Amino acid sequence: MSAVLAPRAAPAPSAAQMSAAGLRAFVRIAEAWGLSVDEQLVLLGQPPRSTFFAWRKHPEKAALPRDTLERLSNLLGIYKSLQILLPEAAAADAWVRQPNSAAPFGGGSALQRMLAGNVSDLNVVRRYLDGVRGGGWA
Repeated sequence: MSAVLAPRAAPAPSAAQMSAAGLRAFVRIAEAWGLSVDEQLVLLGQPPRSTFFAWRKHPEKAALPRDTLERLSNLLGIYKSLQILLPEAAAADAWVRQPNSAAPFGGGSALQRMLAGNVSDLNVVRRYLDGVRGGGWA
């Protein structure tokens, strides 16, 4: 009787691989959303400018702090949700700057909320969009 071999799971990506992939995706998101360097710095947790530009130049060498990885995760989730909810790329990218009367935004834009600077602000926007995708604000 021959043994059946189970397929091996791919190894989990390393922190360096996740950092590099997250930074490369963030550069594309920042471009799509028309973010200034100052806005990008706030969204990433206010790293020193020299560090930020080093990350952009060599994402594969970036050793991101946990806070920055969490911020990137939220931003990627926000971007993905917008692409699903608003399949027209221009509309999805414009949404972050549009005034919004939903409870988490109080008439301001999602970007204004995210630029408050706390990881929790990014998380609120992500949860809001996840709730809209699922049929209700959570």
